[in-house]
Amino acid sequence: MRTMAVILCAAVCALLTGCGSVGEPLYPALRIPARVIDLAVGERGANFDFDFTIAPLTTEGVALTDIGGVELRVGTSPSNGFNLEEWIKTSTRVEVPTPDKPGPVHAEFPVAKFVGQEVVAAVRVTNPKGRDAGWSDFRILQVEPPLATPADFHVAATAKGVELTWRAAGISEFRIFRKSEQQPRPILLATATESPYVDISAEYGKTYQYSVQGARGKVESDVVGPEAITPVDTFAPEVPAGLTASVGLGAVELAWTRNTESDFKEYRVFRSEEGGPFAEIARGLEAPTYSDHAVQSGKHYLYQVSAIDQIGNESAPSAAVEILAP
Repeated sequence: MRTMAVILCAAVCALLTGCGSVGEPLYPALRIPARVIDLAVGERGANFDFDFTIAPLTTEGVALTDIGGVELRVGTSPSNGFNLEEWIKTSTRVEVPTPDKPGPVHAEFPVAKFVGQEVVAAVRVTNPKGRDAGWSDFRILQVEPPLATPADFHVAATAKGVELTWRAAGISEFRIFRKSEQQPRPILLATATESPYVDISAEYGKTYQYSVQGARGKVESDVVGPEAITPVDTFAPEVPAGLTASVGLGAVELAWTRNTESDFKEYRVFRSEEGGPFAEIARGLEAPTYSDHAVQSGKHYLYQVSAIDQIGNESAPSAAVEILAP
């Protein structure tokens, strides 16, 4: 029994002491935020736009749980070569609230005092003890005069689509953004060189939100909008054109130019006999032709044609043509 107790005691001691060996000491994790690698700097309206991401892991590869602060700076680029310490002293610190957790960060700062100059920007993230992994890559930007925000922005439904109009002087490129009910955020729909712009892809009965932004190279204006609209089809097809009447075998043969609207449904034909009122004599015609066999030889007839869309909007009647029945 004594031998067994000794063996059990030895086993417990081995478990508690790691078989008697002494391992490497474990140092506390420094928990330094990883260096920012995606700093982007742009110019929008009267401000710089700064965007970057605080990585989810520390330099040691563990989850980043505590952020001490964010130091974002922008300053002029020295003409005699870049010196980090000098740049830190002369640059301006951009106020960035300390985020609660890692992820995307956006900040803005006025460009006014830097217009016409080349600037350098960089950012670093510290832990609660003020330690950091170094500055991000330095971004260089030539600051240009701000672009004015497009004014008098309006959207309206037209027969061809949703028409956007705005007013902006000295801007030759505009970005059109649209958000539909199914989209979580606006997307770039198109670029335009002038107002107006017509969105021919918009569908009747669906709600859209539109915004417009001016651009000149890398310089952007503020975005104007969004303006919401649910276009409703109250627009008739084009008036049928080119109506002609000719004598056929015991009939008057009518022909005209085909309508090209995507929602076209049918044509209707109207006739006036010997100067009397017009009366409908045919409907449901898909082709731009009609043969009128119900005519009497020697009588004068006038004909007109209208176009109908899928929901019943009807065009005005075409110009009338006259013919003497054979």
